[in-house]
Amino acid sequence: MSGASPDNAALCLAMLRDTDRDRYLACLLSPEDKRGALATLYAFNAELARIRDVVREPLPGEIRLQWWRDLLEGGAEGDAGGNPLAAGLLDTVERYRLPRQTLVAMTEARIFDLYDDALPDRNALEGYSGETASALIQLASLVLAPELASQSTDAAGHAGVAQSIAGLLMLLPIHNHRRQIYVPLDILSATGLDRDSFLAGEDKARISAAIDAFAGLGLEHLEKARRAGSIPAPLFPAFLPASLSEPVLKCARKLGADAFAGGLQQPQWRRQIRMMKAVLLRRL
Repeated sequence: MSGASPDNAALCLAMLRDTDRDRYLACLLSPEDKRGALATLYAFNAELARIRDVVREPLPGEIRLQWWRDLLEGGAEGDAGGNPLAAGLLDTVERYRLPRQTLVAMTEARIFDLYDDALPDRNALEGYSGETASALIQLASLVLAPELASQSTDAAGHAGVAQSIAGLLMLLPIHNHRRQIYVPLDILSATGLDRDSFLAGEDKARISAAIDAFAGLGLEHLEKARRAGSIPAPLFPAFLPASLSEPVLKCARKLGADAFAGGLQQPQWRRQIRMMKAVLLRRL
């Protein structure tokens, strides 16, 4: 494994197995010499994504995010110390000359997760997704084949939005329990809902319409990613997690308001098969 010390890379891969099984499986389908670096990036993303789960108030979450920003920007408070993920991340950034500002923007985007504010419109959703899921695909592409990464920028942008929406739909039960919402307000308004009526879960018909529109937006971006041009073979492993989006998005449209109860994610064996087929066919 390269991009981090062997020990740090192995620890990041083990961490990823517990925190993001799909990206862990994607690592195993990636070139062996790049797995350590990819696992480090993905484990960093998982660490940011789980901050809301481990803090009770936004302020401690913001402090955690600030620590990562300090680390990336070389601040005095950002000392990797004995943190294998932090050390691995710095090694990977240095070895592959990854843009630190992209990673800093990823931490800043995650501030939104700490609060219960609603996204005002689709543009805000696409911006959030672009700085998280899309950015992660682009960073992984730079690890895999930096000389080719610019050829898949558009595909990465759209695939990341599709993947982000699929992930947010799978998290509907958790978000609803927290009174947190990621379906943009313009989609809710178009279906006759507002934030509170969506979270109340009583108007099944309108909620189903909102979920249909939200999932439909994800499918629209997935189709745009497919039409953005052929993804060079060395870069395709970066897109493997996004290849799992379509079944989730289609299932959400079918379930409608019942998606609040979960049940959108396919069994792991189906997800593994889908990723393996994506590798062979090189199709999202």
